[in-house]
Amino acid sequence: MNTHQGVGQSEEQDEVTRLVCQESDLHDGQMKEVTVEDQKVLLVRTNGQYSAVGSRCSHYNAPLIKGTLVGESVRCPFHGACFNVRTGDIEEYPGLDCLPTYKVNLQDGNVYVSINKKSMKLTKRVREMCTVQPDVKHTILLVGGGPASLVCAETLRQNCYQGRIIMVTKDSLPPFDKPKLSKVMNVESSSILLRPHDFYQQHGIEMWTRKEVVSVNPAKKFVKMSDGTSERYDQLLLSTGCRACPLRCPGSNLKGVYLLQSYEDAKGIHTSSLGQRAVVIGASFIGMEAASYLSDKAASVALVGPTKYPFEKSLGPAIGKMTMEMLEENNVKFFMDKKVTEIRGENGKVKEVVLNDGTVLVADVVIAGIGAIPNSHFLAGSDVAVDSRKAVIVDKFMRTNEADIFSAGDVTSFPLSIRGDQRVNIGHWQMSHAHGRVAALNMLNKPTPIESVPFFWSMFAGKSIRYAGYGEGYTEIIFKGKVEERKFLAFYIKDEVVVAAASLMFDPAVAHVAELMAKGNVITKAQAQ
Repeated sequence: MNTHQGVGQSEEQDEVTRLVCQESDLHDGQMKEVTVEDQKVLLVRTNGQYSAVGSRCSHYNAPLIKGTLVGESVRCPFHGACFNVRTGDIEEYPGLDCLPTYKVNLQDGNVYVSINKKSMKLTKRVREMCTVQPDVKHTILLVGGGPASLVCAETLRQNCYQGRIIMVTKDSLPPFDKPKLSKVMNVESSSILLRPHDFYQQHGIEMWTRKEVVSVNPAKKFVKMSDGTSERYDQLLLSTGCRACPLRCPGSNLKGVYLLQSYEDAKGIHTSSLGQRAVVIGASFIGMEAASYLSDKAASVALVGPTKYPFEKSLGPAIGKMTMEMLEENNVKFFMDKKVTEIRGENGKVKEVVLNDGTVLVADVVIAGIGAIPNSHFLAGSDVAVDSRKAVIVDKFMRTNEADIFSAGDVTSFPLSIRGDQRVNIGHWQMSHAHGRVAALNMLNKPTPIESVPFFWSMFAGKSIRYAGYGEGYTEIIFKGKVEERKFLAFYIKDEVVVAAASLMFDPAVAHVAELMAKGNVITKAQAQ
């Protein structure tokens, strides 16, 4: 059994130590939330050893005691972030920060936890980073202002890269929490920034906003910007994400027709929908979340979708039907199995939406969520390989076919380890973080493959659906609990094994499935049953 032996006198005076439990209270593989003064601490026992870390996930403060512990990793029940219980380091995303760690001392069968008074109120820890050294003549250019670029920049600095880091984004804001835009549109920009403005200066990361890269020259190693300037690089990361598919029907350019892409779009949709008649086109996660958000703000919300139920293909008809009923109870009216043929306006402003069966929906605001297109148009003529969907092709080290050019996030087509390296394009927030880290390590010649398990969540009508794995091509769904009671766990089966899982009010089941998959465990159909 390990003990952290004696500490110096002055150090002891700076610490608060409390008896938190008996040694026999926890068995291997168990965890317990304990309190030292007012600070909640996660106490864990693995391999006969005790360790103590912060009790809240660094992403959205979820209580980790409700998560799942596998080996020396604890995984958040809400969004799948994962932390090492010995070091507190973040091992899987979303989120950027690590957990604080505390001293554990065992004496006469008692377990004591000590916390430094200065760090008493800290719930997360920023990993140590170096900063730029002007005499290091090396530049890494990160194109795109999402989590892939940010995690890449931070990982470079955490691993002692002292060259120049430039992040270029066409957005007006530095990296922000984009999943919030469809869930809470009326939000102050300062509250959704992933890092405060001064963070970039502090760590020598140049942040160029409202600047767009329009072409890349791999032979001469420079990029051109929309303002006519160009920038040289030694290594380049393409993490430009996706853009919303535009509507192709007549009237799609009328005033009051929105795509949800930027912070400004979210604000515009919120403001122009208050007390107005809103029509959402597309039963995607974005469309459903937007409809849910507007349900108690707009005068009416209608949603038009091309299938019988939302998410029919990805989650299955039973869950799709349930999500539809949840929104119908919140006064969202559905027009499913329908397509929009025309948007009509008056004086340049939207007035009504016409469906293929002749139905006419009165509309003051139209929001389209009909899919996404990888932002790779600026690579035309560069020889950087893209697939048929125009996603940038990378190997498992996030390298493109061009030397010193890497790619990460929603814009990529990458090999998914849990599906035998099948090439996929996945637009998950969590996956973009993981890509950014892997790209940075490989830029620094620390060979690291991408092995993350996809994890995402969606929120509507006050409830959150969690999802882990990759369910494309599933042939069967096995349910635990009851979908109609809105408390269930669904296993998606392909070739007699579980390829994905989804849940509602069934935490931490999906986090547990994700952790098992991440550790290389195969869950069979028989085990799921």
